[in-house]
Amino acid sequence: MTTWIVIGAIVAVIAWIIMIYNGLVALRNRVKNAFSQIDVQLQRRYDLIPNLVETAKGYMQHERETLEAVIQARNAAQAASRRVEGDPADPAAMRDLMGAEAALGGMLTRFFALAEAYPDLKANQNMALLQEELASTENRIAFSRQAYNDAVTAYNIKRESFPDAIIANNFGFKHAEQWEMEDTAARAPVKVSFTS
Repeated sequence: MTTWIVIGAIVAVIAWIIMIYNGLVALRNRVKNAFSQIDVQLQRRYDLIPNLVETAKGYMQHERETLEAVIQARNAAQAASRRVEGDPADPAAMRDLMGAEAALGGMLTRFFALAEAYPDLKANQNMALLQEELASTENRIAFSRQAYNDAVTAYNIKRESFPDAIIANNFGFKHAEQWEMEDTAARAPVKVSFTS
């Protein structure tokens, strides 16, 4: 009889560990899925930027340095996004992506500020369509970031709560990084309006 009680207790502990482990796996996968939703929108923005620059090239011939800086910032952000794609719970990769995205946002703000000085560019139909697409994409990115941060919060709460923390620490469930803006200037939305 004592043997059955011990076996039953061992089975119960193993089942409990399995439940905690599977719950952590499910939440970690939600974080990955939430990041993939951000990634889709970031890729959409990355695809729009070369079109914006190409449309502006003919009008902003004296601003070649700015146009090239926008493309370089886009490429850096895209590379950082690829690094995070493999493991969104990697805090260093996520911080690199947040920094690259902040730099890209700054360059886009500078680009649009300079574009305001070119009335023909402001009137260009392609530029108007691209700005509308970019504004829509920026909204989608914001919603995706919110969903990602919600998933990260749920995951981190579970992995830090007792007794789940014991399982999380022993099975390599790392702390996931929230997507936060580094400075208040980066928190401002990218201005994409060409209205006069």
